[in-house]
Amino acid sequence: MKNIFIIGGASYNSVITLNEFPKAIPQTIHNCHFNETIGNTGAGKALTLSKLEFNTTFHSLIGNDTFGEKVQSLLQEPNLNFISDIDPKGTERHLNIMNSRGERISIFMNPSSDTPTINYSKFEKKLVKSDYVIVNIANYCRHILSVCEKLNKEVWTDLHDYDGKNVYHQDFINAAAYIFLSSDNLPDYKPFMKAQIDNGKELVVCTHGKDGATAYTKEGVWIEVPIIDNYKMNNANGAGDSFFSGFLYGFSKGYGTKKCMQFGTIISGLCIESEAITSNKLSKELVESEFSKYYVK
Repeated sequence: MKNIFIIGGASYNSVITLNEFPKAIPQTIHNCHFNETIGNTGAGKALTLSKLEFNTTFHSLIGNDTFGEKVQSLLQEPNLNFISDIDPKGTERHLNIMNSRGERISIFMNPSSDTPTINYSKFEKKLVKSDYVIVNIANYCRHILSVCEKLNKEVWTDLHDYDGKNVYHQDFINAAAYIFLSSDNLPDYKPFMKAQIDNGKELVVCTHGKDGATAYTKEGVWIEVPIIDNYKMNNANGAGDSFFSGFLYGFSKGYGTKKCMQFGTIISGLCIESEAITSNKLSKELVESEFSKYYVK
């Protein structure tokens, strides 16, 4: 089993799903689909990768509260070691409003602390033993980047809906060898991707929701992979983290970039059919079967 260390991003979320986003007028909405569950980018990656049989260590902040207890209970999975520090602000909480196309409005009802008191050197043994290190863009995670550099550990990061200019993300961009992002706020994404490879990055991958994904390699090759239409949209929460995890699954096996993206496409497709941030039926066997179904001629 490959060892993965993930830091940052666990919350307890309220999720409302509507056919369309409400118009910006006073109104009463009488019917919606509603559920509460674990969320956030670190939890999504950790749950997905542990189901793919990676030996996964995941660190996040949680509060000393009932929501923190719920987060911990939902991370009690095989292959997943959840470690935490207490956030004095309480457990992070989001309100996600989804529409039928999988688009999302995310409201941070209780963000995590930006600068909690943490001894980052305590992660060194875990980092040394890790085959892959994923640093998410929660503010407290930026302080582990220097530890990764000291230990000569390559960093994977997910910039999410980065707009190409927000200085908040720059530390993560500078530190990462492998960069993922979405084109939601960066429609002209190719210049950014090319600039990162020119700056010495190993790989940049940009996802486009229903329009698939684009990769740019250090060899200067563009690769496009479409979605699989057979997966039916139920809930898009976690789809980007599932794509990231599927890509890493293929990467860990030494596959080429296109095949890694195809695994990402499968696992994100399975995710959107589920109400959770990762498919409850996910397994290596299912993923390999789906790959044979859609990509092996």
